[in-house]
Amino acid sequence: MSRVAVIGASKNRAKFGNKAVRAYASQGHEVFPVHPSESEIEAFVCCASIIDISGEVDIVSVYLPPEKLFTILPDIAEKGCQELWLNPGTESGEVLERAEALGLN
Repeated sequence: MSRVAVIGASKNRAKFGNKAVRAYASQGHEVFPVHPSESEIEAFVCCASIIDISGEVDIVSVYLPPEKLFTILPDIAEKGCQELWLNPGTESGEVLERAEALGLN
């Protein structure tokens, strides 16, 4: 299965950042919640940044507003991934242009 980073993961089970952690885990993926001020979400150890994840990541799924995402796109590009998923509410023309310029898929 894939190694999935969920950026914008949340402890709040009603938020999509939490639902994604549970959904990926239920499908057998290795899940890495990313949140700068949480230590654990849904029994998974949180990483403060995608850079803190040990090893490669296959999929990055994002649940952040465009202005926050724009600032961390270089970290996502540095870490690398096969697929970057921009969930509803995360995308903007600037984010898409920057992601493309950084070579993100």
